[in-house]
Amino acid sequence: MVPQAIGLGLVISLIFSETLGVTAGGMVVPGYIALMMDKPLTILITIVIAIAALLTLRMLSNLMFIYGKRRFVIVILIGFIYGELCRRLLILALPNFSAELMVVGYIIPGLIANWMDRQGIVSTLCVMIVTAIFVRLLLILLTGGKLILL
Repeated sequence: MVPQAIGLGLVISLIFSETLGVTAGGMVVPGYIALMMDKPLTILITIVIAIAALLTLRMLSNLMFIYGKRRFVIVILIGFIYGELCRRLLILALPNFSAELMVVGYIIPGLIANWMDRQGIVSTLCVMIVTAIFVRLLLILLTGGKLILL
């Protein structure tokens, strides 16, 4: 199911990018978000971590020159670190840890933060959610309405 979701996400992201001029937080993001739509808390935590990574990047930008590839790598790294910290802290804090409180992927928060930095938070989140919904609906159609579990 993951390859289909990623493939559909790539196609729909490309269509939205070419027609609307906005990207859904990275080309692979909608596929992963679509697979997690039955876990809204996971998506929310991922978005919060992406915003935290964006804010950290902007703070660092006030202290040093960050641009181009370096900016991209740093925001991915910040998102990765925050995601991993979130995973570890939740495991320590909650004895009956729920997988629903996890972050989507390892680089997804950084990709989302990168596009939030480029095109704005609201634009990125709106396109990401709409694209993920399209991917989810197409996955449901392709599987004949079977429950999509990850």
